Amino acid sequence: MQLRPFKVLGVQQIAVGGPSKQALRALWIDTLGLVQTGTYQSESENVDEDIAVAGSGPLKVEVDLMQPLDPERKPRVHEPPLNHVGLWIDDLRAAVEWLTAAGVRFAPGGVRKGAAGYDVCFIHPKGNESAPRGGEGVLIELVQAPPEVVAAYERLAAA
Repeated sequence: MQLRPFKVLGVQQIAVGGPSKQALRALWIDTLGLVQTGTYQSESENVDEDIAVAGSGPLKVEVDLMQPLDPERKPRVHEPPLNHVGLWIDDLRAAVEWLTAAGVRFAPGGVRKGAAGYDVCFIHPKGNESAPRGGEGVLIELVQAPPEVVAAYERLAAA
């Protein structure tokens, strides 16, 4: 297999779900002190979320507090409670192409705009016959890092 044409730069987000955002907000915002920076709602993704952040600048980490719009419908964003982990990727298109050739299974939907406005796609938690490599039970979001995030990680690596 050829050399990997992309880098995983760091953690972009974690997404936690529950039957009600109020309990999640009470912990993450009111108790732990994260700052809410936005909201996102999507019928097709069955999600109503508050977006909070830890840290600041290009290295901040987003914590998405999610509840389902309809708890009986899929996807069930509150099951499991640790819904997914998002990783900054320096070249998302190259990553998807290379990972697909390596047998990685992606969730339906392809590359699209995510809640924070960046291009994203998801590695499926489980592989299948045609794409045997999945997230080993974890849904993994790959997020195209904007130039300022790429530059911040490059400065850290050079230090």
